[in-house]
Amino acid sequence: MFVQELVLRQRTEILNALCSSGSAEHLEQVLDILLSQGELTWEDYQNIQVSGRALHCNARKLLDLVYIKGEDTCGLFFAAFKRVLPDAKGVGTSSSGCSSTLEEKEEHQSTCTETLLTQRPSLVEKLRGCIDGALEDLVTSGHFTSADCCEVQLPIHTPCQQARRLLDHVRSKGESAAKVVLQFIQHKQEPVSPLSQEKLTPPKEVLKYQKKLSSSISAQSCFLSTYGGTSHMSLDDIYTDGQLELAHNCVDVNGPLGLEDIVGAVGTVNKEADTVLVSGEAGGGKSTLLQRLHLLWARGAALQDFLLLFPFSCRRLNSEQRELSLQELLFQHCCWPDRQQEEIFQFILDHPHLILFTFDGLDELKQSFSDEHRLCCPTQRAPVHILLFNLIQGSLMKGVRKVVTSRPEAVGPLFKKHLCKEVLLKGFSPSGIDCFVRKHHSDAHVAAKVLESLRTNTALLGLCHSPVLCWIVSQCHKELLGCGEGSLQTITDVYLMILQHFFQHQSSLKNTTGLCWLQQHLQTVLHLGKLAFDGIGATCYIFSGTDLETCGVTEKDICMGFLMQSKDISTHAEGYEFLHLTMQCFFAALYIVLSDNTDRSTIPKLFETQKIKEAGQSSRCFIACLPSTDQPQRPSGGETTAAETPNRQITATFVSGLLSQRHRNLWLHCCPSAVMEKRVRQVVKCLSKGMQKHFKSIPQPVEGEKKSMHAMPGFVWLIKCIYEMQEDRVAKDAMSKLEVDHLKLTYCNIGPVECTALAYVLQHLRNPVGLQLDNNSVGDVGVEQLLPCMHICNSLYLRNNNITDEGIRKLLAKTIQCEHFKKIALFNNNLTDACTQHFSRLLKIKQNFVSLRLGNNNLTEKGAKQLAEGLKCNHSLEYLGLWGNKIGDAGAEALATALENSKTLLGRQWSGECRSMCPLQHHQELYVTGRPVVDREPHNQIRSGKSDSSDATQHPCEISVVEKQ
Repeated sequence: MFVQELVLRQRTEILNALCSSGSAEHLEQVLDILLSQGELTWEDYQNIQVSGRALHCNARKLLDLVYIKGEDTCGLFFAAFKRVLPDAKGVGTSSSGCSSTLEEKEEHQSTCTETLLTQRPSLVEKLRGCIDGALEDLVTSGHFTSADCCEVQLPIHTPCQQARRLLDHVRSKGESAAKVVLQFIQHKQEPVSPLSQEKLTPPKEVLKYQKKLSSSISAQSCFLSTYGGTSHMSLDDIYTDGQLELAHNCVDVNGPLGLEDIVGAVGTVNKEADTVLVSGEAGGGKSTLLQRLHLLWARGAALQDFLLLFPFSCRRLNSEQRELSLQELLFQHCCWPDRQQEEIFQFILDHPHLILFTFDGLDELKQSFSDEHRLCCPTQRAPVHILLFNLIQGSLMKGVRKVVTSRPEAVGPLFKKHLCKEVLLKGFSPSGIDCFVRKHHSDAHVAAKVLESLRTNTALLGLCHSPVLCWIVSQCHKELLGCGEGSLQTITDVYLMILQHFFQHQSSLKNTTGLCWLQQHLQTVLHLGKLAFDGIGATCYIFSGTDLETCGVTEKDICMGFLMQSKDISTHAEGYEFLHLTMQCFFAALYIVLSDNTDRSTIPKLFETQKIKEAGQSSRCFIACLPSTDQPQRPSGGETTAAETPNRQITATFVSGLLSQRHRNLWLHCCPSAVMEKRVRQVVKCLSKGMQKHFKSIPQPVEGEKKSMHAMPGFVWLIKCIYEMQEDRVAKDAMSKLEVDHLKLTYCNIGPVECTALAYVLQHLRNPVGLQLDNNSVGDVGVEQLLPCMHICNSLYLRNNNITDEGIRKLLAKTIQCEHFKKIALFNNNLTDACTQHFSRLLKIKQNFVSLRLGNNNLTEKGAKQLAEGLKCNHSLEYLGLWGNKIGDAGAEALATALENSKTLLGRQWSGECRSMCPLQHHQELYVTGRPVVDREPHNQIRSGKSDSSDATQHPCEISVVEKQ
């Protein structure tokens, strides 16, 4: 108790040293260090730093708290005190280990908000001289208001105190605000950009052009352009960060990616390439993300390594029929220089590393990517898609950074070999949904009601991970709140809700005819549906006045709000496009269901499961369903786009939902019952045939192995179609013929929406199955959606799925009751010690549980000890995986003791800073830094992370057990 007693003995001297100057700075520095070490919680800090209370009272409060916390905290307090006041007289301790412990703890950090605490002392020092710049970035990014700035910059505070208040405010604003501050500090430390590196002063005309270009981009980007911008929302007010991840694992990346990481060096796979792909599902927020990047560049708040930014929309490039040179492409489609065009273009050619191009919606281009037509001359004219493809592959203007967005299905290996990296945009996180809804509704009461409604309907909450669906739900809040609990289950339900919302909101006619809302507006649906259907077949998303006239679209139809104006950039004529691509697919599906003018082969052709390379034939079949006079013109040369298959699949998903039994009352007076029933039978038959095609592809298992099916994305699409129909008989029929022991769905873009569909269908399996969902985007919400099928799962693999303790709590509460459930793998998620109490309970109760793999999470000694309690009571576990955690010596010893008498364990894996280990008694060969310590039975190997015994003095032993394959 020496150090703890010293706090009492030297209390007067400590108080005098901390308070005698009259300044609170010394006390606050000590508090900063203790906060960074984790010895004080945020609540402790607030209890000590009470505004208006005398300095010596705050100091006494600190000493009282330190003493109560015990010996270790007292030791760290003295270490912090000596760092702040090394020359203080009459205060001292012989506890030599405190300083080293202090240094060790300061190294650990994870999320940005945690970094604000763990690095607090150094951050205060770095911010004290540049508060204004940090506040400017926070205001520009939309995290701070002017009132926040005033509160931080009160004149009574010193620069250091202002820095602390800034950090405190930022921490309360959340992860994205913390990231802005950390990026600001990093940029202050590393101010070198290509411009300053070269000491380059661009010519006067280039700077004038930059100003004009940034002004133009700012004007185009300041309001939300996606979904038609119908509410004229400021992008600053509504923008919400989506989840960004690298497509390839990168050891240098800790935590989520930021916007500037997209064009930064982080995660680069091919250093010779200049193109970044941002891929995400339709409605996932790709266009809005680019719009945000454009706005931040135009304001000078981000991407300042690039002098000029040129944004392009592939949808609009489709309408460019002329052959252009690169100069014409840049200046005519982005911003025309007032003078000296040649000089400005030459500057662009001479300094490609200062230029950024963005191409939104590569999947919407009429031509599929090809590298056959090479073009190296920037003055040579060529079709726009040839210019684009040569820019992407670097044949034209090598060194220019390009950011391209696309749906994942529309890009193949040929395109990907020209990428420096791929970034996945995975929609909103649960906190992102909350943030978006609150931003969308100025009335906090309405926002709270919408969020409460979502929490009571987890299927709908899962859908809202897609930003476009979250927007629809927010837009239709009155209809949502008027629905019964759980009435909205599918994507089709949500789109029918917005259809009804727009008709009832825009139509001034009162329904005096007694007709249902759809019957009342049937002609508008058919006109817009034909326009959408023709466009999907022709890969057309912008429609001329002639197109509208051909399909019978009237001014009244346009006024309903489903179309928005869009200027044709080649002819400068006014055109129209649907609010969103998914809205166009929805209207195409309505046309297929309700129209008398489609061929009977339309639905079978729509559901054909073909590979992307066959998309051209698929689309020609789609077009062939139209009468010959209605068939749109195809691009010359038979060129096709890979987007046709994804668009067709989205449309087919809507057709399945619209033909659901639960929606047939809507069509009662819109289409003859016999026709409707025939179309239902067609869809059911197509789904059955599609599933059979997948089942027949399952190879026979090798003797002694389990029968396994590695499903492809097309299988997931069929599952989603079955879910949209919401008919148990269809799901049962589909699963009745699936006879496998293991279903593998790795790297299939499985998110919460797909989990809902999988659970709905898989619950009808007749025999237990192992479900492998590694390397997807399941998350906590997805885990909750999987619960209905857990009774039929004997094993669940969820490696690398961004799952937290809350998701595990719900999962284990369900699976602990499931007789067949015996294995779980959760490598590389976001699990902490909080989840181990649930695993411990599972191990105690389920005496048939055989495999628990929790490698590469955030478990510590505390979690290991909790697991050990469950392991002592378990007599069935065969495999235990804990490597890549920080269980430490004490944790390893607790586990070893718990397993000492195990008769079943065949393989175990753990790692941590383990310098000692209890002898392991069964089925193992133990190696520490290459030397066998215990040799029992050669079933497995336990080996250290270091094979060279010479490293033993420099590196703590890392022990892991690897079962032999």
